[in-house]
Amino acid sequence: MSSFSSNTYDYQSSPNQFGTDPVAVSDFLARVNLGPGQLREIAGLGAVDYLRLDEQVVTPGALPSRGGFDDLCYGTGTTYLAGLTFGGVWGLMEGLHGHSPNFKLRLNTILNSVTRRGPFIGNSCGILAMGYNTINGTIGSIRGKHDSVNSIASGALIGLLFKSTAGLRAAGTASVICAATAGTWTLAKKYFFKY
Repeated sequence: MSSFSSNTYDYQSSPNQFGTDPVAVSDFLARVNLGPGQLREIAGLGAVDYLRLDEQVVTPGALPSRGGFDDLCYGTGTTYLAGLTFGGVWGLMEGLHGHSPNFKLRLNTILNSVTRRGPFIGNSCGILAMGYNTINGTIGSIRGKHDSVNSIASGALIGLLFKSTAGLRAAGTASVICAATAGTWTLAKKYFFKY
């Protein structure tokens, strides 16, 4: 019956599958200043490209983009969090203006206001951003270019669709507001977020 200690393996003398000696933990810890280049060397990686931009999507004066799905995910998530934060602050201010006789009732009023306004505004903003990015990507694919016309048309269409059940006047108002917001965002990207 063989014991576990009798089946030892000498890691220092046998090369790994790449033909080089493996790095021991003591060698790794002995290096004081480890930079990305040294970590790549230890891991056996060559040059690593962290971000590959699709040349067709990047326009001068716009933020770099990796494609439509990237814009959809980041745009929706960022807008949802911004709406959630705005709604939470709105609910906090609304709850603080309430007049309650004691601390427990006032705290309950504040928490109710925050949890009522925050998720409502966040969800609405997330839905608008998801629809906007989907329509914008579709229009860009059909037209073959990504410019401010796509953004403004996408804003107008998603505003119209978002409030379509509330009547023609509400849908038209939402369409104009969303188109203006998309146009403002396009101008902000062009003039303030140059890379």
